[in-house]
Amino acid sequence: MLIKSRFKAAWWLNNPHLQTLYPALLRKPPSPDLKRERLVTDDNDFIDIDFCGTGQQPLILLLHGLTGSSQSKYIKGLQQALLAQGLRSAALNFRGCSGEYNRSSRCYHSGETGDIDFLYRTLREREPETAMAAVGFSIGGNVLLKWLGEQGSKIDLFAATAVSVPLVLSTCADKLDNGFSKLYRASLLRELKEYVHLKQQHLESLGKSEEADILRQIGNLDDITSFWQYDDRVVAKLYDFANVDDYYQRSSSRQFLQAITIPTLIIQAQDDPFMTPEVLPELTELSSSVSLEITAAGGHVGFVSGNNPLQPKYWLEQRIPEFLQQHLRHV
Repeated sequence: MLIKSRFKAAWWLNNPHLQTLYPALLRKPPSPDLKRERLVTDDNDFIDIDFCGTGQQPLILLLHGLTGSSQSKYIKGLQQALLAQGLRSAALNFRGCSGEYNRSSRCYHSGETGDIDFLYRTLREREPETAMAAVGFSIGGNVLLKWLGEQGSKIDLFAATAVSVPLVLSTCADKLDNGFSKLYRASLLRELKEYVHLKQQHLESLGKSEEADILRQIGNLDDITSFWQYDDRVVAKLYDFANVDDYYQRSSSRQFLQAITIPTLIIQAQDDPFMTPEVLPELTELSSSVSLEITAAGGHVGFVSGNNPLQPKYWLEQRIPEFLQQHLRHV
């Protein structure tokens, strides 16, 4: 189903790059009270989860984007908005993103659904009766949609929302090779290269020479200038992919939309500088449970509205809780 969006971009942030960069660089969101818990995974590694809220209220799982964390401003802002509506949240830090590198060469990628599945099943075992939902941003949205499609009716969530999703990874990688978007690519690749380098050093300091050697064998990454190269040299080799084409094909979430059974809202901006309109699915590709809301503007995880530059409004923090509450009433 296609939803007509009510979002109107702020006049003073009137292009996709301002929409993308303003909240990422200049926003100072409130810092909700958080409780961190470390979960030991089945492969004897760990993931860190930041919980917000107490009691037995509904629980919303949150997934951040590439090089982000639970400290990303859009995560903190949404946690505060959810708390104000009586909803608890659990923000997953992908491996190595919580401020402490994890204990294996395993990282995270756009199609890695094992950790969100592990988190969901851990929490569901603890709270079998709790109403749960999930929200993912950017590659966290891709991971979420892929997982929802993989699981079908085998999971118990009342709703899900995915924002600014790179639904076709190859197309998004191409987009980041062109124009102003190359600046985002350069920044992200710089952070990813540092992540791999520092993680290798961390594993060596722990005495995990075999794990460190897996990263060492990737080689020097200084000459990498595109996501095609990075994903071929790093992601495809660390995981069970033949090459970058295999990774992009198997991990892109668009092909999983038809299998989703959870009420799901996908929010995409037509001017997102991380992708092109070609990534948007046809309505025939959506299951009856999936709604697509396309805004004319909003950038990448931006969606800033409001007429007063001194009082910006972060529309996602109104729209996402609204959608969740709409479906929570039917639980």
